[in-house]
Amino acid sequence: MLSVALRKRLGSFSLDAQWTSRQPIVALVGPSGSGKTLTLQCIAGLVTPDDGRIVCADRELFDSQKRIDVRPQQRKIGYVFQGYALFPHMTVRENIEYGRKQGTRPLFLDRLGLQSLESHYPSELSGGQQQRVALARALATDPDLLLLDEPLSALDAPLRRELCAELSQTLREWGKMAVLVTHDLSEAYQIADVVVLCEGGRTTEAVPKNDLLWNPSSERVARLIGARNILRGAIAGTKPEAVILNWRGVQLEAALSPSHDLRPRTGDELAFFVRPEYVRLIRKNRVVSDNLRQTNLFRGDIVGERDEGTTWILYFRLALAGRPSQGDYDLEIEIPKLAYERLGVATDRQWEVSIHPGSIQVLPSR
Repeated sequence: MLSVALRKRLGSFSLDAQWTSRQPIVALVGPSGSGKTLTLQCIAGLVTPDDGRIVCADRELFDSQKRIDVRPQQRKIGYVFQGYALFPHMTVRENIEYGRKQGTRPLFLDRLGLQSLESHYPSELSGGQQQRVALARALATDPDLLLLDEPLSALDAPLRRELCAELSQTLREWGKMAVLVTHDLSEAYQIADVVVLCEGGRTTEAVPKNDLLWNPSSERVARLIGARNILRGAIAGTKPEAVILNWRGVQLEAALSPSHDLRPRTGDELAFFVRPEYVRLIRKNRVVSDNLRQTNLFRGDIVGERDEGTTWILYFRLALAGRPSQGDYDLEIEIPKLAYERLGVATDRQWEVSIHPGSIQVLPSR
């Protein structure tokens, strides 16, 4: 278990990090300047918090009330710095052996594919090779906890994808706790078990990654993970395990999961979101069942688009007579490039769209 509850003020910036994880791999996700690296530095003992408590595997590393502040070299923490911070005058073997004590785990040369590079210097290595050396050096000290500060940020996209899977496998085989800092949610999802969102020096609790992506705990969390089509509507009625919402002059039916702690009342306003890839364009020659026509089927116009390479983002505006302007568009729709071409979307801009009730995710009010 790793428990972090700390506050630290540096100049005008205030960090308030509060989270606990019993899962082995934690990802701290947030934009630059949100306090991610400062949190790692406090855990490592490189920066002393103003107050709080840090506990790793039942061992107190810091407790301001008890006046406990274990020295960095005694915390048994490995640290992979952003940019790797390898010693340029040392070979791969010497970098990995640095700080390794007698009786600790053997070198990770073979395990990380570095055996043919042990006599090379950092300047002779690629970015991916340097990343492996930095990881091997941190693991060779046999730490109880591994901290990784943007370990893949210096790599190009194809290599990042390759090493992302490799890093995840290595951490799981190692079998101890790790904290990964990244600004890339997809990277966190591939590597970590739980995610902590960081924004403006504050954090959310550590949340299982599936819960974070598919059941955000609030509208704020949905925005932090980059959810699109975050909307608001008033409750017009209820059904068993569903709620009817008035939204921009139309009604939407949204399914409620059994785990939803929601007691809907007519007139209450709710936030909800719809993933763009879950909004479906209805083919012009397709016979739509009566059941589908009764639920979340709307007419409108595509008023803009963006080419994303393998997909197209479409900006859809509801066609409602006499409706006051509510912005340039109402929904983002994401479709594969092949579907865009086959449906002739480039020239045909008037469409019906459908949204399955189960694809509308109602957000808790907290």
